[in-house]
Amino acid sequence: MTAMQLDFFADLMRVVSLPVVGPVQVASAARPVPIRPARRQRGQVAYLSGVAAENGVADHYARAGFPVVAQRWRGKSGEVDLILRDGSGLVFVEIKKSSSFDRAAHRVSRRQMDRICGAACEFLAGQPRGQMTDMRFDVALVDGTGQICVIQNAFGEA
Repeated sequence: MTAMQLDFFADLMRVVSLPVVGPVQVASAARPVPIRPARRQRGQVAYLSGVAAENGVADHYARAGFPVVAQRWRGKSGEVDLILRDGSGLVFVEIKKSSSFDRAAHRVSRRQMDRICGAACEFLAGQPRGQMTDMRFDVALVDGTGQICVIQNAFGEA
């Protein structure tokens, strides 16, 4: 296991170790119903899991020589998970985490791609070369073990 994976699991374990009310709740004498963690607790686990995945992907790109320009940048059109510098250009990265790479990849929708492109255009408005800035859109997939698979130029022009 790599150090990045260990950090990912350490962050996740801090969240998962939150107390649970009890193992089962009896709805009727015939059928016990498992207690699900409260919605707020599930939301916190999902949020921290996503943050750990984003940090892992940012570290992955930084080791490859792509400095982080912005993380979780939000514009009127939507949010971009990660924006990186690639020489004089930019890389806009959408990060998807799921139990497998396949499941993560299927979570990127056309509508979401359009929102990311719109947010990227907004971000470029503040750059010296504006819309003339070289750019690409990557999708970084993170599986349940913390492994990362980057699909370069996942959408947009080649």
